[in-house]
Amino acid sequence: MPLRAPKGFIDETDPKVCKIGHPAPPWLINYADLMTELVCFFVILYALSASLNKNIQKAAQEVKAMIEQGQMKGDVKIDKEGLHITLQEEGKASFFQSGSADTTAEIDDMLVKLTPSLRKLAEDHDIIIEGHTDNQPISNAYFDSNWELSTARATSVARLLIDKHRFPAKHIGAMGYGEYRPIAPNDNVENRSQNRRVVFFVKNSPLGRKTADKPGAGRR
Repeated sequence: MPLRAPKGFIDETDPKVCKIGHPAPPWLINYADLMTELVCFFVILYALSASLNKNIQKAAQEVKAMIEQGQMKGDVKIDKEGLHITLQEEGKASFFQSGSADTTAEIDDMLVKLTPSLRKLAEDHDIIIEGHTDNQPISNAYFDSNWELSTARATSVARLLIDKHRFPAKHIGAMGYGEYRPIAPNDNVENRSQNRRVVFFVKNSPLGRKTADKPGAGRR
């Protein structure tokens, strides 16, 4: 026997009362679908934000062209995080002295070709230099592991961008991954040379970056 609602309350037998286990009102289904579509739209918009950036697209096309023409060896990729430009060693030419973070003429030549494409991006994007090595163990007076070696090598390239090519230091960073992110098996000389690489990661520009960089911005 249904309970009678107190005065001023809607009776539970009223069709406007949704009981537990009963289907939701028809309008709620359409509303939920709309909210789901909006969430998907904003996720896709975020993922494509780097691709929609004209400066990033232009830089990617310029570097791809140089790779296709044989001016350098590597790869170019754009994803939701930003632009990734990978430079790989070719033949016997090495970017660094063996077991050292000292750069060679080879990486200097690559930077001369690469920096015109990156210079515009450095004005309002952070550029992170990533160092990667093969899995050959190292232990010398300067480095106890490939992780330390790769970090030092990334820093050396960052210093070249800042000191020689006049990139803004506040937008340049460096990090090393050692042998822990290989792109090929470390089972022969050619594959190990692919893993010894430098990656230029151009991050999507955060909202408000240009405002934040202006003198006096944010001061009260």
